[in-house]
Amino acid sequence: MNCKSCGAVLQPNFTICSYCGNRNEIDLKGIHEFTVTIPKTERICPICHIKLQTIDINAGKEHFYIEQCSTCYGLFFDHGELNAILNATVNESIQINYSRINIIVKEYGFDDKVKYKRCPICREFMNRKNFGTQSGVIIDICKNHGIWLDGGELKKLLEWKKAGGMILYEENKAKNRMYEEKLEKHKKIEKDKLKSSSYAYNNHSFVNATISLNTLKTVILELFGID
Repeated sequence: MNCKSCGAVLQPNFTICSYCGNRNEIDLKGIHEFTVTIPKTERICPICHIKLQTIDINAGKEHFYIEQCSTCYGLFFDHGELNAILNATVNESIQINYSRINIIVKEYGFDDKVKYKRCPICREFMNRKNFGTQSGVIIDICKNHGIWLDGGELKKLLEWKKAGGMILYEENKAKNRMYEEKLEKHKKIEKDKLKSSSYAYNNHSFVNATISLNTLKTVILELFGID
């Protein structure tokens, strides 16, 4: 991809041209056709502090109306819109490309400077979250209004999903759920065992400590397949 201002080749995954310093839109260019439907809305860019524009994204059979900053190209999605546009854009992967995912996460990495952004609607500070827990893309979430992506981050998420990132996320979520279920199961078993000891059962601190140690040991051995 080339800079729209000077024509120089953009470095991979960078929105700012290293030659002229111009910022480029890379999230939607070459992926979706879009038109500006409302030049200025009441929603404010948390970076540039100017009014966001509403754009109509043509994703094949579906249209999405989201907000975009005309300066930094950040995007604001109402809840549910981000996953919907990811699903409409990237076909479901049938396998996980671990090497590609590792490269994507390594290339994008994490910004060492933690900066909280304000919601474009209510102007309250948003929470930061690693999308899919392992994508390497830190999204900003307002629980009441939506999700903010900095310029270039949508492209990163599309590449991550294409490499099977969502499958990996669902697998890890299932493993965590299984671990929690095993933990609760063994807690109950240990508690039932300790009921036979009146001293132990009446001493809640002792009971809790014993249950925690025994349960953790059992679950770890099961997870690693050790009898």
